[in-house]
Amino acid sequence: MGNLAGRWWAPAPGQALQWQLSGALDLTVDAPLYDVDGQSTPAATVAELHRRGRRAICYVSVGSWERYRPDAGAFPAAVVGRPLADYPDESWLDVRRLDLLAGPLTRRLDECRAKGFDAVEPDNVDGYQNDSGFPLSAADQLAFNRWVAAAVHARGMGVALKNDPDQVAALAGAFDFALVEECRRYDECDAYRPFVAAGKDVLHVEYTDSWPASRPCAVPGFSSMRKHRDLDSWRAPC
Repeated sequence: MGNLAGRWWAPAPGQALQWQLSGALDLTVDAPLYDVDGQSTPAATVAELHRRGRRAICYVSVGSWERYRPDAGAFPAAVVGRPLADYPDESWLDVRRLDLLAGPLTRRLDECRAKGFDAVEPDNVDGYQNDSGFPLSAADQLAFNRWVAAAVHARGMGVALKNDPDQVAALAGAFDFALVEECRRYDECDAYRPFVAAGKDVLHVEYTDSWPASRPCAVPGFSSMRKHRDLDSWRAPC
């Protein structure tokens, strides 16, 4: 697989996603899209996914510092803020400081490209709505998110908007598809309608610990599924 003449791939609406970030990667799941960790997944696995007719999406956090990453030392202390709620080994980044962040972040994107990924899922792009430790504004976040999208596109890959419902109207044109967590739980699904209206895929996840199987989770126009919160290999379509 790969990209054609400087263009990038993006999923067509309605395709099923397998999103796995923990445990041994299960390549037998019947889904055309696989979203996997960009640093721990080797190029050989990406090539095997392609051999099996799958597309590979590179998970990479762009808005948080993770102490367990091999490149954690590349992020200066000045840009590392408060821990994310429920994730003590992960802290928000000062996304205003592209002078300090562009280097390590673009190296991560270069790694995604070098391994042959088709697209990127940049995580934690809503620090301005959280207790980040920095006075981030909505404008700061918009500027950073647009920079991320452009940096991914410059490397010939598609890019997903991860959550950030309040800025969808301003960002849907810059991103190729969306990955949305728990929009039914938080009554945010309608915020992503600009993607649907533009003919772009919305990949939607509800978690079993907060959305029981007795409650329907499908959203019209979205590609919906249920997952365990630790994002192991189990998945169930809505």
